[in-house]
Amino acid sequence: MARAFLIVLDSVGCGGAPDAADFGDEGANTLAHIARACAEGRAEQGRSGPLHLPHLDALGLGAALRLASGAETPGLAAAPQGLWGAATEVSRGKDTPSGHWELAGLPVPWDWTLFPDETPAFPPEILAEVCRLAGVEGTLANHHAAGMPVIAGYCEEHRQTGWPICYTSADSVFQIAAHEEWFGLDRLLRLCEDLAPILHARRVGRVIARPFTGTCDDFRRTANRRDFAIAPPGPTLLDHVAAAGRASHAIGKIGDIFSMRGVGKLWKGKSDADLFEHLTRLGREAEDGSLTFANFVEFDTLYGHPRDVAGYARQLEWFDAALPRFLARLRPGDLAIFTADHGNDPTWRGTEHTRERVPVLGYGLGARGIGLCAFADVGASVAAHLGVAATGTGRSFL
Repeated sequence: MARAFLIVLDSVGCGGAPDAADFGDEGANTLAHIARACAEGRAEQGRSGPLHLPHLDALGLGAALRLASGAETPGLAAAPQGLWGAATEVSRGKDTPSGHWELAGLPVPWDWTLFPDETPAFPPEILAEVCRLAGVEGTLANHHAAGMPVIAGYCEEHRQTGWPICYTSADSVFQIAAHEEWFGLDRLLRLCEDLAPILHARRVGRVIARPFTGTCDDFRRTANRRDFAIAPPGPTLLDHVAAAGRASHAIGKIGDIFSMRGVGKLWKGKSDADLFEHLTRLGREAEDGSLTFANFVEFDTLYGHPRDVAGYARQLEWFDAALPRFLARLRPGDLAIFTADHGNDPTWRGTEHTRERVPVLGYGLGARGIGLCAFADVGASVAAHLGVAATGTGRSFL
């Protein structure tokens, strides 16, 4: 039986979302603006010249980008040899769960709870619950922030008081940063796990543990991050695969995003490079008829949010250079789809995700343009390829 690999390059959007202005993101375009910066010599740190993605571009990346937004694509001019198109999201969010659930066939049926961009951001009863669960007398921050600056700003006070650093963003998230030794990693994870049901009942999408180590002058966030996400409110592609008795493999954050529903085996790593090794191995070893669902998060966390254009370009070029090693492991009849869950334009104002269409690229079915489609069509198409019955709003483009 044929196998399917659904691979999400987290935040690699391609502009053109028809409702971008509703999110303050009209004109945002992650891929186009990176390509332009590279072509103009403004992304030379650790790399040089035009954006070089020959393997993704051969599948149709440049063509998908031009279709999605009409943007110029310097360095991305190949004639597509794979399945290619671009997808539009309907869920009212530009966050990780919304994008992934909808890609898996389930648009979000509600509006997420967002915390106001003001200080304080959180209701006092929520912070009182944090204090009760953690056994502390107070919390730090209590406002919108990016991860690294908020740790830098409150690290010394955190060290002295032992109080957790609580912050949020434009997404529906409650994030808690704490030092793995001073506060305790197990304690931080237990705090977030115990707090999550309370916030999920308020339609807050995720409670995220953000551990770090080191000194306040030289700290680093670790790979022990955990997302405690609200469970999908209906069946997704993973549930349908499990119901059909098929094997499924989740790589990276997928287990967290779907609350482990429908996940057969979970494969984690300390970096995207580790996750790519899992993907390559599963290209060789995954069972007949199985689904492998992967998320590569470092595009988003290490380069999108910090607005690091050159770093984002380096990460794209790393993935592209590694890609043939995975594709060589695939069998006749297999389908690999490469897509994204939202944008995170590193040239854009602020530090948040951006509302964008995303590329949809496929390997294994020859050259095929699918035009503009819906996020949910991706899940419906994977289900159709596997011969698995699926519910939801998506329609197969195969």
